[in-house]
Amino acid sequence: MNSFHKNLNRMAIFTAFVLCLCIIFYRTFFAIAIANIYLNGVIIGTTLFGIIVCFIKMFALLPEHRWLNEYTHGVKKPKLPPRLLRSVALLLHYQRNKLTAGGLRSVLDIIQIKMDDDGESVRYTVNTLVFLGLLGTFWGLLVTIGGFAELISNLNFNNETVLETMQAGLSQPLGGMATAFTSSLLGLGGSLVVGFLGLQLQLAHNAILHNLEEFLSARTNISHTNLVESALPQIESVLDRIHSHVENLDEKLELIE
Repeated sequence: MNSFHKNLNRMAIFTAFVLCLCIIFYRTFFAIAIANIYLNGVIIGTTLFGIIVCFIKMFALLPEHRWLNEYTHGVKKPKLPPRLLRSVALLLHYQRNKLTAGGLRSVLDIIQIKMDDDGESVRYTVNTLVFLGLLGTFWGLLVTIGGFAELISNLNFNNETVLETMQAGLSQPLGGMATAFTSSLLGLGGSLVVGFLGLQLQLAHNAILHNLEEFLSARTNISHTNLVESALPQIESVLDRIHSHVENLDEKLELIE
């Protein structure tokens, strides 16, 4: 439970810190957001979605931690966890004898696969934010290049108002540069925020796995290992003897010849 609360507190403190920065520098943040309200709005919305998903998944681990705490402290028939550890809890409930080394490995593999699947949405959100930032960068560069090309093609240096025309025509390229830099900034910032929260979620997953592994390892029957693994030394010994007999037979045949 201590690891769960520690990771949850880190998530809450980090999120509050980011929120305070946005409130303190709200004017700068608002200016960045309206540089391209559509793309930057999508990036901000995706970031908020990732934050909410991380907290939902973190609170969903609370019953898993509670079951593990009760199970490791010897509580009889603890309430079954809802998702990640449910199949393992049922297996351990009906397992009367000690687990074998192979059974322990299978139990841990089941948990690891479920935890990896549980974190896929967070990792996808982080990758999406990076993609949106890069998309905005290339989008802004295309607008900038196109704006400069149009500006240069429309300039008439024989006209006295060429400077005014140039000044008016710079609005489109500068807008493209603003889109490129602001979307990159928001995409990378959003991926950093969601990535940190996803890291805390992964640490909470690992704490469950390690605690269960330590508890079950102390109650694993090492003597009942795989039959093939236990027979490997004898098989190797027999193969060595056969090899030596074959070498002796080859030597005798060479002497006879």
